[in-house]
Amino acid sequence: MGEEYKAKIFKSGNSLALRLPKALGLADGEEVVVIPHNDGSFSFWKQDQSQEILLGLYGSMSAGFMSDGRGDVDQADRDWGDDGGATAAA
Repeated sequence: MGEEYKAKIFKSGNSLALRLPKALGLADGEEVVVIPHNDGSFSFWKQDQSQEILLGLYGSMSAGFMSDGRGDVDQADRDWGDDGGATAAA
């Protein structure tokens, strides 16, 4: 695992901002993707690395992943009838 950094959250207008150390190698104005996890932690990466991150997930699941299927997934009935003209013209 790499070096550990601390960051500080502060108020910026009506939002919260996260001040990250320059040592992380992010440039001013660079966009990042932030993913919150159920345990309260977050993952983030540079937006231009999204494809690399996604491809890195390939093969990372255990051999038994979903071996029992998806389980019971309730699906709501859908009305495929008239949508009030919301369908885009072809």
